[in-house]
Amino acid sequence: MRMFITLGLLAATALPAAAAMQLGKPAPTKDVWQPAKTPAGGTAWSLLQQTKLNDRKDEATMTIFTKPSFPAAVKALNGKQIKVAGWMMPLDNGVQQKHWVLLGYPPGCPFHMHALPNQFIEIKAAVPFPTNESKVHIVSGTLQLTGYDESGIFYRLINARPA
Repeated sequence: MRMFITLGLLAATALPAAAAMQLGKPAPTKDVWQPAKTPAGGTAWSLLQQTKLNDRKDEATMTIFTKPSFPAAVKALNGKQIKVAGWMMPLDNGVQQKHWVLLGYPPGCPFHMHALPNQFIEIKAAVPFPTNESKVHIVSGTLQLTGYDESGIFYRLINARPA
């Protein structure tokens, strides 16, 4: 019985979208997958995402490698102190993190692909950050543009601290 109620609820929520599509109209949607808000005086993810991804495939291993093509506005940030907001992806178990990844978009969304190289920053912190994957962290540090080695990491923030 519970399954029929669940299926009924799913069908009821899908009907308006299905009806709109049958009439040749786009289904009403709201994209809730948004980047972290830019902190005051901070760097926006919309700027970092302007970096182009240049992919190549190694035919021997079938591995895809990506190198960045940084626009002038992003190149101007290399070696500069920036402030940016995002979600933590820990790289170690523990209550604190000194080496972790800052995601521009919320982690774990089942409706979107994993982050592209221009949507995250490797963090090398001067002081440990409390491990918390659900809150938005505001981080400041020196930006390094990387990725020329085809590592898949375009951005690194060194000497990072909570802002």
